[in-house]
Amino acid sequence: MANYPEELKYSKTHEWVKEEDGLVLIGISDFAQDSLGDIVFVNLPEAGDEVTAGEAFADVESVKAVSDVFSPVSGIVEEVNEALADDPALVNSDPYGSWFIKVKEVTEKEELLDAAAYEEVCKEEE
Repeated sequence: MANYPEELKYSKTHEWVKEEDGLVLIGISDFAQDSLGDIVFVNLPEAGDEVTAGEAFADVESVKAVSDVFSPVSGIVEEVNEALADDPALVNSDPYGSWFIKVKEVTEKEELLDAAAYEEVCKEEE
């Protein structure tokens, strides 16, 4: 059973969003990491890079495939989770603790889903 924490918002492309101290943290959901299988590499942007809502900002390589990670917001990358470069499997073991980037100066947000609505999206894809 996948896990969808109530305090987070979600995109239809399986990213989660958490607002914290004026920044937006972005990662991939439990559903996404489970679908991908064992993640062996995470390719992240750099601090200072711009991200655009609906466009890919990173990719994850698993034993099955390489998949893009899409930004649910537009803004500037404030910080990158360097721990994922050293240990990409953290995304599998703790998808909601393993944020990819923190974004500042957010100018645009995609329509985000609450946990219940996101769970419905996942059920349709199963």
